[in-house]
Amino acid sequence: MLADTTRTAADAAAALGCDVAQIVKSLVFRALETDRPVLVLASGAHRVDPAVIGAALDEDVAQADAEFVRARCGFEFGGVAPVGHLEQPIAFVDDTLLDLDAVWAAGGSPHAVFPLTPAELVAITNGTVGPVR
Repeated sequence: MLADTTRTAADAAAALGCDVAQIVKSLVFRALETDRPVLVLASGAHRVDPAVIGAALDEDVAQADAEFVRARCGFEFGGVAPVGHLEQPIAFVDDTLLDLDAVWAAGGSPHAVFPLTPAELVAITNGTVGPVR
């Protein structure tokens, strides 16, 4: 638990004293045909391209709004954890995270984070590793 907010990757990196690339952004998208939640775990240094995610899923996606994230995942923006979702999302993991020794992910609130290895992130999310940008 941190006193400072970790709502953004830059905030989290500053609070932890690490590189922004080590921050795992947990972004929720909505699959447009099937209405499934899609979780993208991206390096804090990268911007996710929804078209890349849609192509990997073979279905168009759009950034989920706060209501969808709350109802389907159980989290608020700024604190979406990679695990513990109300409905198991389809997960994609940024392939560049695997180049790092350790990363930090949100722990369910804008003030909670936890460290793990990229391999652990892939294992706990059953995520598909690939490009997300």
